[in-house]
Amino acid sequence: YIYALSISPSERSASLITYNSDVNPLSTYPVLPPPAIVPTPCATPAFSIAATAANETNPENINKSETVYMIRHAEAHPVDFFEDGNYVAAGEWRALDLPNALRGKLNPIPTQVYSIDPAIGFAASASNSNLSYVRPALTAEPYAIANNLPYNLAASVDVFSQNAPALATLASNYFFTGGTFSNQTLLVAWEHQHIPPTINALLNTYNIGPIAPDWPPNDYDTIWTVTLDAVGNVTVNNALCEGINSATLPATAPQF
Repeated sequence: YIYALSISPSERSASLITYNSDVNPLSTYPVLPPPAIVPTPCATPAFSIAATAANETNPENINKSETVYMIRHAEAHPVDFFEDGNYVAAGEWRALDLPNALRGKLNPIPTQVYSIDPAIGFAASASNSNLSYVRPALTAEPYAIANNLPYNLAASVDVFSQNAPALATLASNYFFTGGTFSNQTLLVAWEHQHIPPTINALLNTYNIGPIAPDWPPNDYDTIWTVTLDAVGNVTVNNALCEGINSATLPATAPQF
């Protein structure tokens, strides 16, 4: 990287000063050391939910021809209840391998990537200090880069609001109504405890639910697929998973 010191018009006669950082990053991500990641079958109990739209305006303003793949952020807690808003070394390895894990697995293929805005902080219960919640964004970023996809932050969804029902409705409306994501396929990295309420809020608009299961606390692998067809019928299932065995992920961070 080369950094240049800008000068004012009155100083144009002076020589431009440059500084070389001597940073020479690799052109590729670090390679996972042996043993390589061993793909694993989906471990969580399977579920499938379907709901039919009564007509093209019920639920009101529902998106059409949309698919959303919802994933959890990568591994985050070295010990129970530890919280700093980031992921741990194993989680970074999962994030770096996400493009490989999902290659050929998602159909239709995502056209955009979304995650929680890291600027939306939250209070850690242990220290009651405000933390930046960066790990969903860091988890999805390698996939967006590897596939040259638009990468976006859902900045208007305050994930850690204390008003949980209103929050779930806000997230559901953001992703599934208004037509913004009609005819689009999204990969969304989110917080696992807030995925089921978001789906239940969506299902409530079809007058069913809440019936979405809880997301298991130790499950970093599952993918929830939400599909809205051309008339607004919805299906939700967890038939897909990343297939990355957490036990194979190194405890030492990758070296760049």
